[in-house]
Amino acid sequence: MAQWVRICSLAEAPTPGNVSETEVHGVGICLANLNGELSALDNLCPHRQGPLGQGWIEGEAVICPWHSWAFNLKTGKADYPEHEKVNVFPLRVEGEDVLIGIE
Repeated sequence: MAQWVRICSLAEAPTPGNVSETEVHGVGICLANLNGELSALDNLCPHRQGPLGQGWIEGEAVICPWHSWAFNLKTGKADYPEHEKVNVFPLRVEGEDVLIGIE
């Protein structure tokens, strides 16, 4: 069962169209803001462990800054290669706090 943990305040979250990186319980997290909606994904690209939180958003995907692999912000699935994906974590906002559901 997921444990809800505060990762930042709304004011500290990335602005629309941007990403950032943080760590929760030893797990690297890419926090992304697509048009005002926050998403949380595993920060490590499965290709060469590039930091997704240092990448950028194109369409509905975060782009790895190392080799431009793209991962859907809602599903974590890669555009290419099709079998690759990163974990997507549940996220919610309570008041001014952004919480992530983590095992």
